[in-house]
Amino acid sequence: MNQVTAIDLGSNSFRVLVYDCLNHEVLGEYNEVVGMADGLSHTQNISFEAQQRVIKAIKNSSEQLSYDPSKAVCVTTAAMRLAKNSSEVLKYIKDEVGANFKIIDGQEEARLTLLAVKYALKREKINSSKFILLDIGGGSTEIIVNNQDEFISNSFNFGIVTLTQKYDNYEDLNKELQAHKKDIKNFLEENNIALDEYTFVATAGTPTTIAAIKLGQDFFHYDKDAVNGTKIKIKDLDECLELFRNSSTSTITKLVGRGRVEFIEVGVYIYKAIFEVLNKKESIVLDDGLREGVAINSCLFRQ
Repeated sequence: MNQVTAIDLGSNSFRVLVYDCLNHEVLGEYNEVVGMADGLSHTQNISFEAQQRVIKAIKNSSEQLSYDPSKAVCVTTAAMRLAKNSSEVLKYIKDEVGANFKIIDGQEEARLTLLAVKYALKREKINSSKFILLDIGGGSTEIIVNNQDEFISNSFNFGIVTLTQKYDNYEDLNKELQAHKKDIKNFLEENNIALDEYTFVATAGTPTTIAAIKLGQDFFHYDKDAVNGTKIKIKDLDECLELFRNSSTSTITKLVGRGRVEFIEVGVYIYKAIFEVLNKKESIVLDDGLREGVAINSCLFRQ
């Protein structure tokens, strides 16, 4: 068959894509917050409760999309890279539902995400020659610098879940973000990146959520075709932060979805910090990310 099922098990989100390799079309998708990194920063382990949520998500998605988990291409990232019990967890998941997850390192995660974003930029008719890509995850933040057919990347050890669970006040959070900003700036300077030559592109949950809110969407009326290519400015981030601070939990849940309410503000602060490091006025948002890259890569490998 000319289709592939790709699963991306992230630090907070579980995402499935059924992809048509022949026509490069999405046949079905499934998204769920599973909170893999919940408590990880304190225990260094994936909790049993998180494992159960993942297994339930695999069962639900396989029923909804009619795929065999044992035949899916499954990858997992930062939470599993950090967890001491990752081997036991992945064996347990495979024994329970047949899904065989591979832990990929930051470099492979960057390559696959970049593959998806390049396809997406061409689809949206946006110049894809030189851009800096931000991918904010639950347990890590990826910065990828693409120049024509070459790229460099770095996976920074902070994300929306780990920082949220580490700090309960903005002052301490901001101190760590300032330190990470220096690390990112050093990475860019060491590689002689002329920032003004590069477009700023962002993917993953936080940027797409901000774009959706800017477009008047909410979690239950999310249109990724409209979100793709949306331009975000720092003022959009400030307006979202103000909205979150002055809204009820139920209102925020409607906007961002259950399981993301407690993390969204930290995600916005991370996004804003990268704006400042790159000294950019706007960022192009894309919904495409790792799972799309896994699917496209598998299709190319089959050719």
